[in-house]
Amino acid sequence: MNYKDEFEREQDKPIDNTRDEITDGFDSNSDYETSIQHSREGESESSFIANKPEPLSEQSANRVEYKNSAKRKKRTIKGFASMVAAGVVGSVLTLTILPYTDYMENFSSNQAGPEIGTVQQNTNTKANTVTAQPTSAKSSSSIADTVEQLSKTIVGIVNYQQQQSRGLYGNNSSQTVESGTGSGVIFQKNNDIAYIVTNNHVVEGATKLEVSLYNGEKVSAEIVGTDALTDLAVIKIDSKYVEATAQFGDSSTLRPGDQVYAIGNPLGLDFARTVTSGIVSAVNRSIAVNTSAGNWETNVIQTDAAINPGNSGGALINPEGLVIGINSLKIADSGVEGLGFAIPSNDFIPIVNQLIESGKVVRPYLGIGLADLSEVPQMYWENLPESVKEGVMITAVEPNSAAANGGLEAQDVIVSMNGTKIANSSELRKYLYSDVKNGDDIKFEVYRDGKLTTVNVKLTK
Repeated sequence: MNYKDEFEREQDKPIDNTRDEITDGFDSNSDYETSIQHSREGESESSFIANKPEPLSEQSANRVEYKNSAKRKKRTIKGFASMVAAGVVGSVLTLTILPYTDYMENFSSNQAGPEIGTVQQNTNTKANTVTAQPTSAKSSSSIADTVEQLSKTIVGIVNYQQQQSRGLYGNNSSQTVESGTGSGVIFQKNNDIAYIVTNNHVVEGATKLEVSLYNGEKVSAEIVGTDALTDLAVIKIDSKYVEATAQFGDSSTLRPGDQVYAIGNPLGLDFARTVTSGIVSAVNRSIAVNTSAGNWETNVIQTDAAINPGNSGGALINPEGLVIGINSLKIADSGVEGLGFAIPSNDFIPIVNQLIESGKVVRPYLGIGLADLSEVPQMYWENLPESVKEGVMITAVEPNSAAANGGLEAQDVIVSMNGTKIANSSELRKYLYSDVKNGDDIKFEVYRDGKLTTVNVKLTK
């Protein structure tokens, strides 16, 4: 029999299972290859057949079992390592991709409470007393989100006044014309009234007020009360136009370097709800202001956030969205930049509450006309000692007033009140309106006819 033919027939036989067993039982098929090599070297047919694998000896079986066990351990270790590697890769991918998704934003919005810096409708029919909300050093919200929420409470205010004009034929006529624009902050909403705080100079002299809301809608407004001395005013509109109100923060916590943002309508409604950023440059600045009620030393927050004409009455907010100041004025001299000022919330809150309650601020009333000694011609105070360079001269005394009843006279020069030195009329008003109240007695030191004398006055409304 030809070896080649016999080999081919043997190959046709079902020997695959035997080969699989050998392959599975050993690291290699070297023994099987050796038997084939032997048959190819000329062994007989019977020799080739006899060289098929014999049943495994005990030693061989142990070796097979040992190698199988080793392989299973390798597969187990490889599987565990693959699982750990997959976990690590998955975590890395999650941390890398998650910031670019809206999952955290949605999660935060689901967990968040009321909108920052704003509150919703108050169902009380009577106006509530306004208070300052506590502030924290950090805020987790985006300033863009905060501004977006608070912008709904920022309004534009247009002041219309009557203007007289002479016609072609000498006839007099009047018409209502736009006199100026400013900003305001909606801070309280009741059943049918919403209150807005702004500056007095924004609404002063108005015969008509128009409020422009965040959505462009324009509504008429009425004055609730004004205080020229502190340059504050409260106006009101129908509450049906209002969606949210701002909250006031505690300005006493401010420090130089704190981040702040100004929101208002610089240069008019074309730039409505403009946002500028800056820091608190200083606190408790004292700025001399000439108001329609007289000179006044205004306590202000200094900031380098851009404040321009039209920003008056707008909000100065902290990163939490709480209003901590009402933007009021700036120094606009040539070469000067970044000197804006806002009335602190802790100063304007008591004024706002009084304006809502009574329409005016009730202060002690002396009933005298005043002039700084430095503004009075020297011929009227030449009898004063040479050491006296500062003080306030009384120019007039109202009959039956507290001053008249106490014995103050025209041309008296006031130099102190209850032992506090008075250098000018601004200091006199500051002491009168801040340090004493109606019913108190004040001991005035005055120079009369060149001699120092004391006059006691009991304060009245």
